[in-house]
Amino acid sequence: MKWKGVIPAVTTPFGSDLSIDLLALGQHCRWLVERGCTGVIVLGSLGEGGTLDRAEKRAVIDTAVHALEGRGPVVAAVASLRTSGAVELAREAEEAGAAGLMVLPPYVYRGDRRETREHFSAVFRATALPCMLYNNPIAYGTDVLPDHLLELATDHPNLVAVKESSADVRRITGIRALLGERLAISVGVDDAVLEGVDAGATSWVAGVANALPSESVELFRLAASGQRSEAFEVYRWFLPLLRMDSSPKFVQLIKLLQAETGHGPARVRPPRLELEGEERTQAIETVQVALRTRPQRLPPS
Repeated sequence: MKWKGVIPAVTTPFGSDLSIDLLALGQHCRWLVERGCTGVIVLGSLGEGGTLDRAEKRAVIDTAVHALEGRGPVVAAVASLRTSGAVELAREAEEAGAAGLMVLPPYVYRGDRRETREHFSAVFRATALPCMLYNNPIAYGTDVLPDHLLELATDHPNLVAVKESSADVRRITGIRALLGERLAISVGVDDAVLEGVDAGATSWVAGVANALPSESVELFRLAASGQRSEAFEVYRWFLPLLRMDSSPKFVQLIKLLQAETGHGPARVRPPRLELEGEERTQAIETVQVALRTRPQRLPPS
């Protein structure tokens, strides 16, 4: 598992009865890798993992692994209300052929530093797979600071990466200063990707890439290769769409973007509901303006 390049956190497509469309999921994963993404992450927040039962989660992992057939790694997000549930899912993902895990803090309960450390440690101990710790204090209310990461990385050799979603680019430089190259760092917020790569991130766990993978891959390539002016030209165009990933309704917005670009349904599972009224109209207008003004230098998705 190499934590490099654009690794989309894939959405989960639902049919009209809100069951998972596994055929569409497999096709989507293949399409993303064919467009230059280096792998996929399933069952994350964007994949509405919290609305899937255990059997559905296993089916999603199986589908993605079978669809890619070694053409790109499948990373399974691991999240649960209870630590034992996260441990069980980690073991099942390894059994299903996942190449790595993205481990989230517990749902709902906001533990202190000791509790958070013990939760992550239990999952890391349960698997031989390489693990990415997902730090998102905005969404989950727990913040894994660089010195906390150092403790975990010292105790667990299979902790090899961190998805940094604090939206504070200084956190990336702080991790680098304390841990050097010990952990690969991934940008976890779409509208901070250019700043994150500049600070030392080697990958991007992307949301908008579900609809525009080629454009996302080109933006990351320009940023990673130091072509600052070219990267900023693309970034400036992309920002209204990338900001959709930072909204409380990021799942609905990115799925709507997929629908508007012909790359997936807008359906979401309750308690989420599809956008409607002025909110939907404004989102579609943002998408249409972006598509009309797309820089010619970008490869089509």
